[in-house]
Amino acid sequence: MREPELNALRLALETEYAAIFAYGVIEAFAGPNEDMATEDLAAHRTRRDATIALLTRAGADGLEAQAGYSLPDPVTDVESAGAAAIAAESDTATAWRGVAERADSPDTITTAVTALTESAIRMAKWRRALKLTPETYAFPGQT
Repeated sequence: MREPELNALRLALETEYAAIFAYGVIEAFAGPNEDMATEDLAAHRTRRDATIALLTRAGADGLEAQAGYSLPDPVTDVESAGAAAIAAESDTATAWRGVAERADSPDTITTAVTALTESAIRMAKWRRALKLTPETYAFPGQT
């Protein structure tokens, strides 16, 4: 695996760690969306584990999470929890799009496209839950 692909995967892993941290806070304030937050947290944990396995197979190191992460805004209610979830999904979609753009190996390409798609779907569900329009974008993960 070439260095650009490894670096993109490392960034995606870091973004998954940040999403897991965010969903820990989001769950506490999600209200009627708590089940969705719990499902999304589990999905990010699964994606984190799969990404660590992919990087480990490639011989990468330094794959630990940071002690903590920052949220873009305080989470204090259902709306701000939803906004934090949308931000987490946008960040992970952007990271996985970056992996797809830099990947050479078929495993990495498949992983990146799947992860990008899953993030886009989760983001659309949160946008729908908050009654935001549009619910989705033509090119998720594009900055």
